[in-house]
Amino acid sequence: MTKRTAAKHKIDRRLGENLWGRPKSPLNRREYGPGQHGQRRKAKLSDFGTQLRAKQKLKGYYGDVTEKQFKRIYEEAARVRGDTGANLIGLLERRLDAVVYRAKFVATVFAARQFVNHGHVLVNGRRVNIPSYRVKEGDVIAVRDKSRQMAAILEATQLAERDVPDYLEVDHGKLTATFLRTPKLGDVPYPVHMEPNLVVEYYAKNG
Repeated sequence: MTKRTAAKHKIDRRLGENLWGRPKSPLNRREYGPGQHGQRRKAKLSDFGTQLRAKQKLKGYYGDVTEKQFKRIYEEAARVRGDTGANLIGLLERRLDAVVYRAKFVATVFAARQFVNHGHVLVNGRRVNIPSYRVKEGDVIAVRDKSRQMAAILEATQLAERDVPDYLEVDHGKLTATFLRTPKLGDVPYPVHMEPNLVVEYYAKNG
């Protein structure tokens, strides 16, 4: 098992949920956490614990984004008019690595980050290698010609375990995706229940 895969599985087990709905998640075999104390009965979480867990789930889902980066996204969401939790989801879904993952160009969000980092992705015809780059409505994201025959891409586009959401228009033949609109929480195909409102409460109390 690669270090990256091990880290991904550790997040699953620590949070007690199959975050990405992956068939190979260890939670499909055992639902307790990692380590020697993982099988202890879980105590009821406090309000703080519930809010912290909601934040950890959302951070973990997007490739275990750093706390500094995640808090900066939250602060931006709080400055924009409208519901802060909804704004937070919209900003996270506009990350380039998230769009590459949603378009099924790669199998995991971790692979999406690496894929962008290594320069395999174009936005409106220009190479972008920053995973946190924020796409806009109407942007066209494409896999570079030189990268199109990579086995990982060909395998990912065939994955039956998740569908492309309707806020993206994807052509797997050309390996292009158009970001049509910023999604609302209900539009995002999370395999587990996400509670951005609890993330907002967490930062409001522990900012």
